[in-house]
Amino acid sequence: MTGRRVLVGLIGANIMGSLSPALHADAFAAAGIDGYYHLMDADRLAERRLVPLLGAVKAVGFAGVNITFPFKQDVMRLLDGLDAEAAEIGAVNTVTIAPDGTTTGYNTDRIGFRRSFEAGLGRASAEGATVVLVGAGGAGCAVAFALMDLGVAAIVLNDRDAARASALMESLRARYGATRCRLSQDLEREIAVADGVINATPQGMRGFPGNPVPVAGLGARHWAADVIYTPIETEFIRAAAAKGARVLTGGGMCVHQAAAAFRLFTGIDPDVPRMHRSFAAALAARDGATLQPT
Repeated sequence: MTGRRVLVGLIGANIMGSLSPALHADAFAAAGIDGYYHLMDADRLAERRLVPLLGAVKAVGFAGVNITFPFKQDVMRLLDGLDAEAAEIGAVNTVTIAPDGTTTGYNTDRIGFRRSFEAGLGRASAEGATVVLVGAGGAGCAVAFALMDLGVAAIVLNDRDAARASALMESLRARYGATRCRLSQDLEREIAVADGVINATPQGMRGFPGNPVPVAGLGARHWAADVIYTPIETEFIRAAAAKGARVLTGGGMCVHQAAAAFRLFTGIDPDVPRMHRSFAAALAARDGATLQPT
């Protein structure tokens, strides 16, 4: 061990199935750091929400925290500074805390989704494609910009919150041009004629059952991706695979965004293949335990 000590964590709701503690624990061990990753679930901490939680981690000397649903956009107004990419995306999933308490927000979901897509489906699957993106919240914003990085021709946005979808559309149009993003008018029909579809909502996560994506028009020519990894195969992913579509779970995104966050927290480049192995082992342990009879 190097003698270095680092305390980090995750603030969000419904996060007790997160594999981030296991990923960071192994990365800390590999780097010779005495580190700990603490889960702060707003659903389980009575009367504790984002503002007091952020204040608490600053007070006790955390090096930083990850931020997840439903706080990725709300946290931005509470920070001292924003990385340019996080400001462009309009969502933060990683906050670093300097020794003097200064907070800076970053977004590692964008690079996390992009690298996962390249590894799992191949960049060629996105280049020139029309993609339906369901969900325009914090994760959806990051995925939308990642899709532009990957060279999609057009994004069709769908969200139950029309104002949120419109805001993301205008942000993308301002950066990439008016022809590359529009709002969905008929979700099922647009999925049928698209090349791929992504679920970037929390629906399908353990605790948020269901599938927000119509799959009737999906077939073998499509690809389908989800940002969720709890469970690793959501109802949407199972339904898309049953239709013959190529599928991408949220597991790869989890690993790659964690690797980028670890770098921000520690200044050390983690061993990403090792993190993939750690993820697989932690997933097997978590889901195996979940399936054990009580």
